[in-house]
Amino acid sequence: MPSVPTKKVLNVFTLTMINVAAIASLKNLPLASSFGFSIIFVYSLMALLFLIPSALVSAELATTFHETTGGVFKWVEEAFGPRWGFLAIWTQFIENVIWFPTGLSFAVATFAYVFNPTLASHKGYVSLMVILIFWLATIVNLKGMKASGLISSIGAILGTLIPGALIISLGFIWWIIGKPIEVSMTAKTFFPEMNLGNLVFTAGILFSFAGIEMSAVHAKEVQNPNKNYPRAIAISSLVLVFLLVLGSLAISFVIPKNSVSLVCGLMDAFALFFASFGVSWITPIIAFLVAIGVLGQVSTLLIGPVKGMYATANEGFLPKIFNRTNKKNVPYLLLYFQGAIVTVLALIFLLMPDINSAFWILSTLTTQLYLIMYLLLFSAAIYLRFKKPNLKRPYKVFGGKLGIIIVAGSGGLVSLFVFFLGFLPPSQLNVGSLIFYEGFLVAGLIVFGLIPFFVIRPKTF
Repeated sequence: MPSVPTKKVLNVFTLTMINVAAIASLKNLPLASSFGFSIIFVYSLMALLFLIPSALVSAELATTFHETTGGVFKWVEEAFGPRWGFLAIWTQFIENVIWFPTGLSFAVATFAYVFNPTLASHKGYVSLMVILIFWLATIVNLKGMKASGLISSIGAILGTLIPGALIISLGFIWWIIGKPIEVSMTAKTFFPEMNLGNLVFTAGILFSFAGIEMSAVHAKEVQNPNKNYPRAIAISSLVLVFLLVLGSLAISFVIPKNSVSLVCGLMDAFALFFASFGVSWITPIIAFLVAIGVLGQVSTLLIGPVKGMYATANEGFLPKIFNRTNKKNVPYLLLYFQGAIVTVLALIFLLMPDINSAFWILSTLTTQLYLIMYLLLFSAAIYLRFKKPNLKRPYKVFGGKLGIIIVAGSGGLVSLFVFFLGFLPPSQLNVGSLIFYEGFLVAGLIVFGLIPFFVIRPKTF
């Protein structure tokens, strides 16, 4: 039976919104605000050297292998074999798992502003609530995608779009009416200070743009992809930079860069804005909405990567036990496995000097693991263009072989640079023992990075 052609239903606007929805998040705004006015330059540079290359490369690979649903697994497998393909999909899965404690710590710290803001910096509260909420979200996802999808939709609207627009509006009003601001906006401060602390924090900025490869699976549904896909990417990048820059600047207007909390900075800024305008009663409401937004994002990401891993389990890349599903066709053992890892990682909040340092070390490990996937992604794109030039590519990165080298090469070099930069603790944070900090990252990379080479079935080598 001949295959049915994919209907071209996505225009530039629709694809742009898909990209923005996949990446936009308020969680990294406090970290970005520590750059002050130079965040405009930093975000623009990261968009040019990482966001756009990762999107264009993913679009080429997604349209080339449009008949499969394997995503990065299939793309990397075609270039380097199943072992490396599984490593790519595994790191995409596991970085998401390690992200959960950081995302949830932001949510529970934010929620503390509803009833007792002092709890936002209490390590025991944060650790316990992260564990409880994650397992609650796991139970919801065991009920199937209908319940999970409802929470995700509500969270995106109430917890990201509304608070994001509000923090930008408050910052704009603050500036327009001439209130004192804590950031210098001059030609000199437009460029970041070239010190170690600023360089290290670029890892968090880069992670703000990670994930656009997930939307590339829609590339084959785009009308006139050769023209419309790059247009949508360019517009998406501008919209994302606009939102992230203005949100970060709004925070920097009222909180000095050396005083911003990576976990509580957003709500601290809201509290200061509302107190100044005499409407402090709004703070708990916004805190509740932001927390709901993060929980919606967690609900979305909790099941998605698990479904991807379940697909690889069905192909024999994982032990057969992970093939089991419940009555709702949910791979429950993979969800339990994911929950066990998150539970252990949530205890890191008790071992680090404070919430900020725990948030940072988990964010760094998340970024490093994700960058392994991106390094494989960029390498596969270059390799396949040279070794398999005759593959039908509905969308191709412009410029021929030189173009793919420049585009994928810039993304790969930035990824490699930020990967090693993560081993340097930021001078602005008290990370405690340097030996523990380095040991945790190295151990995490070894344990989570080597798992595919032990669990993958020998016949697939």
